[in-house]
Amino acid sequence: MIVSDSLSRGVTNVAESKPPLFGKSRTRGGAAARPTSFAFQGRQRPVAAAVGGAPGVESPSCPRRLRRPSETLRPLPSPNTLVPWPPAGTRLAATPEGGGSGSGGAAARSGPRVAEGFGDAEGGTLRAAREPEGAPASAETMAEEEGPPVELRQRKKPKSSENKESAKEEKISDIPAPERVPKHVLFQRFAKIFIGCLAAVTSGMMYALYLSAYHERKFWFSNRQELEREITFQGDSAIYYSYYKDMLKAPSFERGVYELTHNNKTVSLKTINAVQQMSLYPELIASVLYQATGSNEIIEPVYFYIGIVFGLQGIYVTALFVTSWLMSGTWLAGMLTVAWFIINRFCYLLMSASTYTFMMMWEYSHYLLFLQAISLFLLDIFSLKQNDKVYEVYKIYIFSLFLGYLLQFENPALLVSPLLSLVAALMLAKCLQLNVKKGSFVAKIIKVINFYLVCTLTITLNIIMKMFVPHKENGHMLKFLEVKFGLNMTKNFTMNWLLCQESLQAPSQDFFLRLTQSSLLPFYILVLIICFLSMLQVIFRRINGKSLKETVTLEDGQIGERPEIIYHVIHTILLGSLAMVIEGLKYIWIPYVCMLAAFGVCSPELWMTLFKWLRLRTVHPVLLALILSMAVPTIIGLSLWKEFFPRLMTELMELQEFYDPDTVELMTWIKRQAPVAAVFAGSPQLMGAIKLCTGWMVTSLPVYNDDDLLKRNENIYQIYSKRSAEDIYKILTSYKANYLIVEDAICNEVGTMRGCRVKDLLDIANGHMVCEEGDKLTYSKYGRFCHEVKINYSPYVNYFTRVYWNRSYFVYKINTVISFQS
Repeated sequence: MIVSDSLSRGVTNVAESKPPLFGKSRTRGGAAARPTSFAFQGRQRPVAAAVGGAPGVESPSCPRRLRRPSETLRPLPSPNTLVPWPPAGTRLAATPEGGGSGSGGAAARSGPRVAEGFGDAEGGTLRAAREPEGAPASAETMAEEEGPPVELRQRKKPKSSENKESAKEEKISDIPAPERVPKHVLFQRFAKIFIGCLAAVTSGMMYALYLSAYHERKFWFSNRQELEREITFQGDSAIYYSYYKDMLKAPSFERGVYELTHNNKTVSLKTINAVQQMSLYPELIASVLYQATGSNEIIEPVYFYIGIVFGLQGIYVTALFVTSWLMSGTWLAGMLTVAWFIINRFCYLLMSASTYTFMMMWEYSHYLLFLQAISLFLLDIFSLKQNDKVYEVYKIYIFSLFLGYLLQFENPALLVSPLLSLVAALMLAKCLQLNVKKGSFVAKIIKVINFYLVCTLTITLNIIMKMFVPHKENGHMLKFLEVKFGLNMTKNFTMNWLLCQESLQAPSQDFFLRLTQSSLLPFYILVLIICFLSMLQVIFRRINGKSLKETVTLEDGQIGERPEIIYHVIHTILLGSLAMVIEGLKYIWIPYVCMLAAFGVCSPELWMTLFKWLRLRTVHPVLLALILSMAVPTIIGLSLWKEFFPRLMTELMELQEFYDPDTVELMTWIKRQAPVAAVFAGSPQLMGAIKLCTGWMVTSLPVYNDDDLLKRNENIYQIYSKRSAEDIYKILTSYKANYLIVEDAICNEVGTMRGCRVKDLLDIANGHMVCEEGDKLTYSKYGRFCHEVKINYSPYVNYFTRVYWNRSYFVYKINTVISFQS
């Protein structure tokens, strides 16, 4: 570079296209240039090349020269690269202009010199040359050619705040500017989202219409009278619909809610809070919607009620569609999920109408949320998910429990729930957790300690809460689980009766056969195995200190890297384990099975994971995975359409009839002949129908979350045991019963499962039958009451008088004045 007229000002402008690398260049008049050693401390601030000077060069009066077109700017060395300083005895001088190019270097001037700065691999802009020892050098010549000598000083260490600011500026400058997405790509995305949303909504609506049509064909609903329609509500669903009717009959919403919360017209000698006892929030909302929308002038209450049930089922199907779509990236998975769900449905029409919502609508929802919290805890313990996101969900759980506790009239079951204890233990463990380097041995030990701490705190907190919070609602459930898993043995009628219920038994072979015939179970097992093994690989890597990838590509073949997949795998394993023990949980597990299986076969990542394990080399694995993710679900869908679509159409075309004339006659007689203040006693299922169809008071209800009602049911069932007339009379009069209804189906029951008939369970509980070896058999001197009372002989006729009977029911009036005349 040619030295400019700045020599007269005492400043040498060297290396014009590069700024000094290690600090500012200053001049001192008459001082010779001497080498300075540098100690590299901290990270050096990057220097950008500038035209006509650069930051860091203190030459305010130095004129800037524009670069000529022939000149090229060479890239600077990396700021973190350590460049060797020339050895002692080396003199610094400016190279002639153009010497920076590898081929156009200028000849050296008088005497060899070392150019200021350091060149690159091609020779650099400035070059270094060592001067031989003892070579003479004229001071005047040096002054003419080099100008005033230059002294290089070490730059001071920048402050930490400056380092942070420079790091931020560097990070911002490294972020590439977002590119504009082409319009055709935006249109494709919009079309994909629009078609997917349309398919999801259509699937939900079609399923709701299908349920409505199936319900109409099965019960011939529209051609029946109101009494016959109400009889179709079986079990506890009759109680829920009866409270919906009571809300519609109330003069105002406030009055209706008050009557339900202080209800003394349903169960004799008992005032219950029906809203809290049975979680009647869905019925309250349905009654408000029916009156607020003016539907009372358009549609009958029963059609509006079942329409809400079917509509919510449609929303549920839409949610399954969207979930599978989001997980797989294609709405083809959503269509397959809906197809499998419809084919493998399990008579959702007989489910209780109160179970279509969650925390506020279902009294056992916190147990299912407890399983979700366990899944999230396992994600957190293996560092498979960001801790902040997981603890945000925990906060939502705590808020939901607190709000549910207040709105459910301070329900103590929520305070003693395992969900609250687990979430509280997790929050406490987070406060005690230490920040250590991830992947280290200490971090692994802390993870183990944290796991042990959470488990111990959960059990401890739950025990403490049960000691200080009075609760009775779920005590029978714990006893049931103890007997179910063989931890305890009992002769109690209620526990054994619950164990004999079909929904609380283990799934039958027909259940698995049906899932296999629709190809759902085989594909579910395949997807679950691949996802589970991939999840184990990821967990093993995390244990070894390897971090998760921020973005997982298709070529990686690691479907277990996705946290949402791991969560769903853990959750479906927990639900499946419970469904293998209690068949009734299939209503929760089967939708998960449909969603996970459809997601797997439609996901290229799953096939790519399998091909990576098999080390497929003959065909390109990515291409084959994309082909299979489209071909396999298409083939499954066509086979399901061919085999099951005609069956569904046959179900809709076949006109069935719900024929129960004996029950209709009984309800008609009660409404016409029985006094308004009469109290009826009988089986809980029949009492629910009487409460709905007639509105008369009963002694028991088909509700199994209250210990007092369970005890009532056991006592009323004694009418089918080998007890004396006097004992039965005392039991019935203790509940102020006026009429007794004996069902011939229970009295002459021929059960398919040994020991599960009501009369057998009563004999076991009363000691009239041997259930195990070593038990003493107690013979009863009385015959079975339901048989003896039909004969009309003393002493039975002294306590009971038959007033009505048909082929299925026998109604007896309980005498208030006992006559012992034969």
